[in-house]
Amino acid sequence: MSQHIVIEGAREHNLQGVSLRIPKDKITVFTGVSGSGKSSLVFSTLAVEAQRQLNETFTTFVRNRLPRYEKPDADRIDHLSTAVVVDQKPIGANARSTVGTSTDIASIIRLLFSRAGEPSAGMATAYSFNTPEGACPTCAGLGRTVQPDLDKFFDTAKSLSQGALLFPMFNVGGVQWNLFTRTGRFDLDKPLTTYTQQEWRRLLHGEPGSTTATDEGLIPRFERLYLGRDISTLSSRTRKAVEEFTLQGTCPSCAGARLNDDALKTRVDGLSITDHMAMEVTELVDVLGKIDHPLGTPVAEQAIAGLRRLDDIGLGYLNLGRETSTLSGGEAQRLKMVRFLGSSLTGMTYIFDEPSTGLHPRDVGRMNELLRELRDRGNTVLVVEHDRDVIAAADHVIDMGPGAGVHGGHAVYQGTPTGLRDADTRTGLCLRRTPTLKRQVRRPTGQLTVKDAALHNLKNITVDIPTGVLTVFTGVAGSGKSTLVTEMFTAQHPEAVVVGQGSIGISSRSTPLSHLGIMDTVRKAFAKANGVDAGYFSFNSRGACPQCHGKGEITADMAFMDPVTTVCEHCAGTRYDPAVLAHTLHGKNIVDVLRLTAEEAAGFFTDRTITRKIALLNEVGLGYLTLGQPLSTLSGGERQRLKLAGELHKTGGVYVLDEPTTGLHMSDIQTLLALLDRMVDAGNTMLVIEHDLDVIEHADWIIDLGPDGGRHGGHVQFTGTPAQLAKARNSHTADALRHDLGLSTLRSP
Repeated sequence: MSQHIVIEGAREHNLQGVSLRIPKDKITVFTGVSGSGKSSLVFSTLAVEAQRQLNETFTTFVRNRLPRYEKPDADRIDHLSTAVVVDQKPIGANARSTVGTSTDIASIIRLLFSRAGEPSAGMATAYSFNTPEGACPTCAGLGRTVQPDLDKFFDTAKSLSQGALLFPMFNVGGVQWNLFTRTGRFDLDKPLTTYTQQEWRRLLHGEPGSTTATDEGLIPRFERLYLGRDISTLSSRTRKAVEEFTLQGTCPSCAGARLNDDALKTRVDGLSITDHMAMEVTELVDVLGKIDHPLGTPVAEQAIAGLRRLDDIGLGYLNLGRETSTLSGGEAQRLKMVRFLGSSLTGMTYIFDEPSTGLHPRDVGRMNELLRELRDRGNTVLVVEHDRDVIAAADHVIDMGPGAGVHGGHAVYQGTPTGLRDADTRTGLCLRRTPTLKRQVRRPTGQLTVKDAALHNLKNITVDIPTGVLTVFTGVAGSGKSTLVTEMFTAQHPEAVVVGQGSIGISSRSTPLSHLGIMDTVRKAFAKANGVDAGYFSFNSRGACPQCHGKGEITADMAFMDPVTTVCEHCAGTRYDPAVLAHTLHGKNIVDVLRLTAEEAAGFFTDRTITRKIALLNEVGLGYLTLGQPLSTLSGGERQRLKLAGELHKTGGVYVLDEPTTGLHMSDIQTLLALLDRMVDAGNTMLVIEHDLDVIEHADWIIDLGPDGGRHGGHVQFTGTPAQLAKARNSHTADALRHDLGLSTLRSP
């Protein structure tokens, strides 16, 4: 059997015919600047092919129900093993998915209560809020009730035909409005203010005793269509409208516990199942360890094993009742890891996407131990990472580059972590850099205060935040940083602009030009130069290729076989009707222009509106992106810098950045710091939540929360400059800073 995974001639996205031999049963870390091709190689090539070939082993009946993967663009991919991909995509992001349900520990706790609880409510399903046997009948197991807000629902000065129903889905002429008004039960021209009590009752509740849809009142119709299901499953537009026209509150029957009375009455050692779900992982381990019951003790021991894996991976501050939709990308990824840590399977390939994301430097070492455990069981571990400590823990390193986008796509180094430090690559150069503190910090111009912050685990703290400087909020995961800044600070100072890690509305049809809001300006420039309509220069409108409808490719559904995507022959992949390409601007057609990089486009356009916006891409280090590149192909770090580009050159603002180094290479972090410096020097206030030590060392002011996560956090451990932090005690961040600077560690008393 081959001891290597073999890849030859990989060309996905920007890969330039990459050929590699990746050692099996080792930890291989893939490094390189953002956009260099790491994810294209590991996820879009290797992981996709492993999953595609695994699917081929199933029957056609099963394959019809599995995800479809297209064969990656490579000459040869060989000696693969079954791959498990642990990425940062949200997990079960709906109101019924919790930490307990996603790890299956909740099912063990339910079994415990069915075996050892008194008085018993029945089988384990009787303790599940996702089953009819256990769910609270009032809220259907959601823990909260949603009622229509009638004060917002009507404009009583108007009649039904004038638009008295303000809920968008019930608008005049719409399907629901027509169904409702065609009954002839209402005078459509009568203002609602003149309705009698009987007319109001009929409008709101319908005909008494009737069960037909035509006699249904507004409230039961609204509840049936929109509230009789999980709101999170609705489309974003509908969900936003429903949320605007409803009042949400804790369920009055179960007080948010989600379960019915029988389930809530059951006790194990005096505690209900709700008590267990509300405890932090570390606290619950102690409680379960004290159970002494012939049937309950073995079940409790099984739950403890799973809980300890959560604690080992740095999530000991969570509770099993926490909804997964509230977790960060890093927390979600670590939660997925828990599923595999107890597995005795061998010969697998585990693929991780920046597992250090969201982790304090204190916890990165613990995570590295977990990666080693997987390797030592006889598995291959592949990690896309930027963190120095994770790189140092690798057996083998593959560095991609030399640059990003069109300047990347090559394997520029393969070997040991020690050899990478001496390599002539951007990663090697950064690893050789000596960390230093900022020589001179800025003086604040004033301060903004967060008063009496007591949300989640915050201990009723009041914090003064300096203005006109770069302030970095630090602390271990779960210490309260995000709660303090993104929730409490923004609530008390709503003028702040939050640049988080959420989506920027990416799709295969959105591009850097459209995101910056200048695609219309470019189309108008083409239209003016050629005397035609601007719509001809949009592949989403009149200019679209009639064969592929502006996609540039055609995907053939091959039934149970893998789909096959081919370049559209009519437009040769340009997305445009070939007739459009006869029109030019300064000698280039619209396709030529969209193929320009931001660096090249800087000297092409003469319109100041366009050149000013394109210059922003160069300033945030995205000069290698082409103007027409689909945003769906950008990495996480690239997308966040694209968000920042839209905020450059604004003055006097307050900006909140939530872990902006996510997905960024060490050299890209230096670009980010230069960008933050320019924004502060322009008169802005920058608040950054961050674990990266390069950012911490570059701050003007540090606010450190802790000492630990969950109930052991929520306190301000330190405020001051980075130099002062390096001398502080009782701070995990201070210990990590001293270690990075090569200073002697002050042990906390």
